Amino acid sequence: MKITFLGATQEVTGSKYLVEHEDIKILVDCGLFQGNISKRNWDPLPLDPKSINAIILTHAHLDHTGYIPLFVKNGFSGTIYCSPATAAMSAIVLTDSASLQEESARRMNEMNERSDHHKAPVLPLYTRQDVQHSLGYFKAMDYDTEFTIEKSLRFKLVASHHIIGASFVIISDGKTTLTFSGDLGNPNQLIMKSPPPLHHTDFLVLESTYGNRLHEQEGDSDPLEELGKIIHQTVKKGGVLIIPAFAIARTQQILYALYQLKQRKAIPSIPIFLDSPMAIRITDLFCEFSNEHTIPKSICKDVFTIAKFERTVEESKQIDHVNPPAIIIAGSGMADGGRVLYHLQHFIAGHKNTVLFVGFQAQGTLGHAILRGDKEIKIHGNVYPVHADIKSINHLSAHADYNEILQWLSNFKQAPKKVFLTHGELESAESLKDKIEKRFGWPVVVPHYLDSFALD
Repeated sequence: MKITFLGATQEVTGSKYLVEHEDIKILVDCGLFQGNISKRNWDPLPLDPKSINAIILTHAHLDHTGYIPLFVKNGFSGTIYCSPATAAMSAIVLTDSASLQEESARRMNEMNERSDHHKAPVLPLYTRQDVQHSLGYFKAMDYDTEFTIEKSLRFKLVASHHIIGASFVIISDGKTTLTFSGDLGNPNQLIMKSPPPLHHTDFLVLESTYGNRLHEQEGDSDPLEELGKIIHQTVKKGGVLIIPAFAIARTQQILYALYQLKQRKAIPSIPIFLDSPMAIRITDLFCEFSNEHTIPKSICKDVFTIAKFERTVEESKQIDHVNPPAIIIAGSGMADGGRVLYHLQHFIAGHKNTVLFVGFQAQGTLGHAILRGDKEIKIHGNVYPVHADIKSINHLSAHADYNEILQWLSNFKQAPKKVFLTHGELESAESLKDKIEKRFGWPVVVPHYLDSFALD
């Protein structure tokens, strides 16, 4: 086998890995680049999509699936293998992505017309129609079921619990085993199970998002207590709490935390709005795939109905006129698109308001700029002063920190021949490389874009 790294190299987005064996070529993940490298999505890939036999997905996040419609549009006609929950979520995630791109293209074309820029029309990367076409290539498969591609490559999915549907991807040619961690889950998530141990692989492609960081340890602070404190502070000021949240898992974590706080009567009864069409659709799937998380099926619907679901654009606009205090949960989690931008436009200049980040903010995103303390931000071409309180809760992360990654690695009974660290910024990846080498003595590589390795 041979592996070539086509994304997520010294960065946290754009996961794409080409695996070759004899005449077979497969991609593991097919994600979008996001943040300050998103322009790379428009560059042609250094391979012909028609030459790829199959795609195997670790999970449904956009940075692992978001390039699929364009890949199909450019000629891919193989099978896309994933778990049933990943298939269901990918349909939602990709449709939402196309909608945002169509809306962005429309807005940019209107701006060009108003400013008399006689440029060619701005086109979306792909459309909702492209997404619908690509969904026809998906094939859901059960966990722990071995499948063969072209008679010589075998693979299986093992539930990894990063989010619902997330999987370890294990590929073998009969002699060599190659394992992809995808995003390795935090074993202390509020609603997800711990990632299971793996005991053997010849080569491991491992994420390193939190390779140089530790989550706040148990006993340092309770995430529910911290969230309750921030809510009380905002209520006392008479303000609005804005929570940019990822639609998958993070939004559901926040809703479960709010449900728990309300059950304990630890927060006042104030309006809670969920303003993310994608998050609403994903939330519906949580009760359908109740075996994928730890929320009891008996209370699943109660947990997720503590918020008022705002499905339409008109309903979304009305939220900004609500009498404070209130809580608004809206996408996207890095504030680089979606409805949260409109709420930030309305509330971020207000001293009484609070913006709470509950997830990783990649460099180049608006969320990263706000969290690092920028005094002014630009949204839709307009500049807004930042007067709202800016807060973050780091230990709601769905990613394992470096200590949890090392603990998971300790389950291997035999040293891998090589570990490849991806899906982390360079500092994080290099830091984790050093820790793995010192603790286990395993050979570790931080690959560059387009690096190839023979797996023998």
